[in-house]
Amino acid sequence: MIEVTRLNGKAFTLNALYIETVEAFPDTTITLTTGSKFIVLENVEQVRQKVKTFYQHIQVLSNPHLRGEEE
Repeated sequence: MIEVTRLNGKAFTLNALYIETVEAFPDTTITLTTGSKFIVLENVEQVRQKVKTFYQHIQVLSNPHLRGEEE
């Protein structure tokens, strides 16, 4: 789960496993695999970093093959 902030300043938690796209329109829009969309204050790079940190925390990125390493 990652914490992001709505445009009204209220923080909420989002399950990063369901994120399909993160785009800037110019506001950052997160689209989930369910079709739900959220507009947040964080920029695209901040959301990417939060997702990466979350994946590392749950060890999705712990597998060398997923990181692109041969051995």
